[in-house]
Amino acid sequence: MTLVEYGDFECSLCGRAYPVLKELLNTYEGKILFIFRNFPMKTIHPNAYDAALAAEAAGLQGKFWEMHNIFFKNQDNLEKPQLIKYAASAGVDAERMKTDMESEVIRAKVKEDFRSGVISGVNGTPTFFINGIRYNGTFYLWDISKAIDRALARPVQES
Repeated sequence: MTLVEYGDFECSLCGRAYPVLKELLNTYEGKILFIFRNFPMKTIHPNAYDAALAAEAAGLQGKFWEMHNIFFKNQDNLEKPQLIKYAASAGVDAERMKTDMESEVIRAKVKEDFRSGVISGVNGTPTFFINGIRYNGTFYLWDISKAIDRALARPVQES
């Protein structure tokens, strides 16, 4: 079962959904493929775009999820110099990360995540899709768990 989140590292609602997602991933370990797609809303979250670039650049070093977790735990302090400091605590080569943040590959990845969200009808964060179907319920553990249970109970369609 696939759970996709379009998120923004500086979004307070994404921050509130973060511990729920961690709990879900623990509860459904091995049953959920979780995909985070960057949807930085730059006009209201000025540091979100740089945080998205930093997370993806850390991903080139195999440390995307470490940075993802650090960013959500430190949402109120995501200015660019701080992102570089977080890299060290995540085991990321900060100098390489800074260079990679400026690369066309990383910028294209963030742009494509955002574009795919727009195409899918995302207009705010967080927005979730469960097996390709937009989830419009609350982010309370009980509600989203019920939606996941329903998705897991559905037979897989062969094409």
